Amino acid sequence: MLMRKRFVAASTAGIVLVSSIFAFTQTSTTAAPKSGYAPVDGLKMYYEIHGTGKPLILLHGGLGSTDMFSLIMPQLSQERQVIAVDLQAHGRTADVGSALSYETMADDVAALIHYLQIEKADLMGYSVGGEVALRTAIQHPEVVRKLVIVSAAFSRDGWYPEIVAGMTKMGADSARAMMQTPMYQLYAHIAPRPEDWPVLHTKLGEMFRKAYDWSKDVPAIKAPTLLVFGDADAVRTAHAVQFFELLGGGKKDGGWDGSGRSNAQLAILPGLTHYTIFSSPVLASTVTPFLDAVMPDGSSTPGTARSTQVRSGTPPSRLTALLRCTP
Repeated sequence: MLMRKRFVAASTAGIVLVSSIFAFTQTSTTAAPKSGYAPVDGLKMYYEIHGTGKPLILLHGGLGSTDMFSLIMPQLSQERQVIAVDLQAHGRTADVGSALSYETMADDVAALIHYLQIEKADLMGYSVGGEVALRTAIQHPEVVRKLVIVSAAFSRDGWYPEIVAGMTKMGADSARAMMQTPMYQLYAHIAPRPEDWPVLHTKLGEMFRKAYDWSKDVPAIKAPTLLVFGDADAVRTAHAVQFFELLGGGKKDGGWDGSGRSNAQLAILPGLTHYTIFSSPVLASTVTPFLDAVMPDGSSTPGTARSTQVRSGTPPSRLTALLRCTP
C-alpha cells in the first residue's frame, strides 16, 4: 500500500497532463504526421515526423510515448523537422525479448538515425529519454549535432532518494496500481499489446535497480549541450549544476564578449516540476533558440534526412555489445 501511494502520488501531475493530451488529440485540426516503423534487429521502433527543416529526434520519458509532447509539438516543429520516437516497450513500439537498458536504447536511436539516412541530428530527451539521449551522445557522437537533456541525471544518485526508492519498486504491483489511471488508458489505446503493461513496469524496475554513473563519460561530449530542469524537479538542483560543470560550464566568468563560455548551457525553469516540464511552452521557447544558434564552427544546418518517407529496407542490426559503453 505504501509503495502504491508513493508511486501514484509521484505520478499525479503527469496523469493530469496525459488527460490533457487526450483532449488535445481529440480537438486538434493539425494534419496527421507521417509515421512508420524502423526495423532494428527485431525491434520495430515507431516514429512520427512533424514539420520540415533541420531534424530533431525527440525521446519521451518512462511509461510515456511520443504523445507526451503533443502540447508543445506545434512550437517545436514550427521551423524544424521533429522525429518523435517510441522507445522499446513504450507506446506503439512493441516489446522484444531483451531487457531494457539505457545503452541498448541508445543503440536503437542511433540505428533509427541511420535508417532515416540522416547524417547528423539534434537530439532531445526527457527523463528516461534524456538519459537515453545522453548515452547516444556518448556511444554514437558521430550522429549527434546538438544535445538537449531535460530533467534527467548522469548518475542514479542525481535523483532525490524518494524518487529512486519509487523507481526501484516498479513491477507488477505498480502496474496494477496504475490500471485505472489515464496513463494506462493512453497506453492501452496505442500499444500493440496492451497486456504488456506489467512487462513494461517490470523491465523498467529492473533497469532502475541497476546503479549507473556516467560522470567519467560526460566530459568527453563535444556536441553543444543544453541542460533543462525545473526549479522543483525530481533531479537534485546540485546534481544539475554538477552536470553542467562536467560539460565544461560554470568554470569561469563568461566575459563581456562571451569568449569564456563553454559549449554547455544550463536552464532552471521557474515554477516547473518533473511532471509539468515536458508539456510546458516555456520548455519549447527555451530549447528553440539553442537549436537555432550557429554551431561553434559557424555552421547552422545539421545533416538533413535524404529520405524520411515510410519505407522498407534492410534492417540495420542493433549495434553489438562491443560498441556499447557500460555504466
